[in-house]
Amino acid sequence: MDRLKSLEVFGRVVETGGFSAAARKLNMSTTMVANHIQALEDSLGVRLLQRTTRKVSVTETGKFFYDRSSAILMDLEEANEATAALSSMPRGSLRIYTNSSMIKSLGPITDEFLERHPQVTISLDVGERMIDMIDAGYDLAIRMIMPEANLIVRKLATWRHLPVCAPEYIERHGEPESPGDLLGHNCLQYSLYAYGDLWRFIGPQGAVVEAKVKGNVVSSSADLLLDLALRGRGIFLAPAPVVSEEIAAGRLVHIMKAHKGVEFALSAAFPNRNYLPTKVRLFIDLLAERLSKLPQFAG
Repeated sequence: MDRLKSLEVFGRVVETGGFSAAARKLNMSTTMVANHIQALEDSLGVRLLQRTTRKVSVTETGKFFYDRSSAILMDLEEANEATAALSSMPRGSLRIYTNSSMIKSLGPITDEFLERHPQVTISLDVGERMIDMIDAGYDLAIRMIMPEANLIVRKLATWRHLPVCAPEYIERHGEPESPGDLLGHNCLQYSLYAYGDLWRFIGPQGAVVEAKVKGNVVSSSADLLLDLALRGRGIFLAPAPVVSEEIAAGRLVHIMKAHKGVEFALSAAFPNRNYLPTKVRLFIDLLAERLSKLPQFAG
């Protein structure tokens, strides 16, 4: 059997904890997975895995072999990618994961990147919560919240939350001037906000000011909260990229301007590996260049 393929199969069995799960990952039969493992053990003359009817576990020798073989496979993959990168034209699929708040900002940047690099295709998925990038096969995540600790992170820009509401809301309920005034208002809450229902601001003198808020809607969808804010349903402490166009058009009012939302980093995160594919590096470089010039990311 193909020795390199057997190493890959062995790695998947260790990582997934079973023959069936590894077979699904590799799109092969469970029998073929078992054959690869048996061939590998026969050639080495050692037991790599302990099998029972209920689970598969790694022997001490198997753990040592897994660590070394994984490094070999990673080196081989990086050698292949580095060789392909010698071409002046980046190519292939670029898989990106981001949250919905970034879509408006990413549109023109993605268009420019594809114009520059026509041999690259982009697959972009949107979600609000963190995912396992490596397991899901993503090349890059663009996040407005802190990525996982096992990723390499490059800061692209900074941003803040802005308290906003519709002019109609102010006509009916008045305009709060400070965080303390929010107690008497309906606050539309973003469930992934770092501080929960304790909205945090930097006051005119630079001190942190907090306000515990309440309201009739809590959601992980910034789009839903934006729609409700536009309808005059309440005050939304919104990511600046989500509401910058609405403020400029007068559909929303940025209130309490003397109190700034705390600053957050917009980051590009990618798996921890020595070699970064050219297509990923070029996309990150373009992101950093373009986003830093947008007013919603001025911090």
